[in-house]
Amino acid sequence: MAAKKVLAEIRHDLEACIGKKVRLQANRGRKKVMERVGVLEQTYPHIFVIKLDEKGNAARRISFSYIDVLTETVKLFPYREDEN
Repeated sequence: MAAKKVLAEIRHDLEACIGKKVRLQANRGRKKVMERVGVLEQTYPHIFVIKLDEKGNAARRISFSYIDVLTETVKLFPYREDEN
């Protein structure tokens, strides 16, 4: 029951960031880490969707589960304009 409460808190925290730019850091295994900037588009009961900023390409969306955030496979940080 405690795990459901933690996941609900993660979802609630992410809902406050809908429409805002975030910096995404996702561990893809075997020392592969994806770092991108995107906009948190929507949250759903079990997943959330980020629209990535792709230069010159069509918009790309990627989804993750709240478990990914809990296990730190995915890390989200507020985007600051002074970052490179």
